[in-house]
Amino acid sequence: MATDRVLLVDDEVEFLEALAERLKIRGLEVECARSGREALDIVEERIFDAVVLDLSMPGLDGIETLRRLRTLRPELQVMILSGRATVQTAVEATRLGATDIFEKPTDVETLVQRIRAARAARLAHEQEVAQENIDEIMRTKGW
Repeated sequence: MATDRVLLVDDEVEFLEALAERLKIRGLEVECARSGREALDIVEERIFDAVVLDLSMPGLDGIETLRRLRTLRPELQVMILSGRATVQTAVEATRLGATDIFEKPTDVETLVQRIRAARAARLAHEQEVAQENIDEIMRTKGW
């Protein structure tokens, strides 16, 4: 059985490592990025079911990282996890396509459930794209 894959993005190293360990214990495959730029580089190379993204980071902040992630991989399920989210940033994150917004600290079981749901959504999207490709081939070949 394939494993749920998640990318954690947070500049707080201790928090990042603790959350990664808690998710690994629950059977998830976890990769970590300590900046928005690092997250973008990783997502260009690998497929994830979900990205859990902090909003408040130096350099490329969470909102700009989210914007670029959605451009890079529109189907990607991005969840916001922040200790400093405001109503304004939450609205902006939702407008940009964040699927969930969690406050730090968050219930790990709830986060795991949402990551697993993200995997199901990604697989459904891939199946839909494959079917569209098949339909297009059938139309163009006249079968």
